[in-house]
Amino acid sequence: MRGFKKHRGLKRYYKNLAIKNDLEKINWRDFNTQHGYWHLHFDFRGYGNNSFQRRKPHLDKLFRHFDILVEETKSLTIEFQLYVMLLDFHSSSDSIFLHPPEPDNSQFQFKVSDLKSTTTLKNKALNDYIDHLVGYEKLYGAGKGEAFCLLFKKNAGVPF
Repeated sequence: MRGFKKHRGLKRYYKNLAIKNDLEKINWRDFNTQHGYWHLHFDFRGYGNNSFQRRKPHLDKLFRHFDILVEETKSLTIEFQLYVMLLDFHSSSDSIFLHPPEPDNSQFQFKVSDLKSTTTLKNKALNDYIDHLVGYEKLYGAGKGEAFCLLFKKNAGVPF
């Protein structure tokens, strides 16, 4: 079977998703206005692209880290935007963004046109997951061929 690679250690991989804090490994606090769109992905290999059962642990970790960042960013003295971007069917693109103003780029505050408060997602399982999140503002849009959801909290940085 050429081209098919068995992924070993998935049980340990998913266990670590539930317990590890990736923010301890990264010195995100030293970001400055030169770094622009600092972001963090949780499903690099795209395990959740074809199965929501595999995507959910990555989303759980993403939102757990988002809540940690909400608390950690309260001590920042510069303006920033903190938000999550979820794509309809592309799990490896799900990420947290921490966006400060940049001296050479006038794109602060980040804006997306044509955002709606009603869902544009076709992925029912993802839609259900998002609907059960508490405390998040949710905006929906459609990009180049794929719908997305932008989530943020009102008390974390500059709102959209």
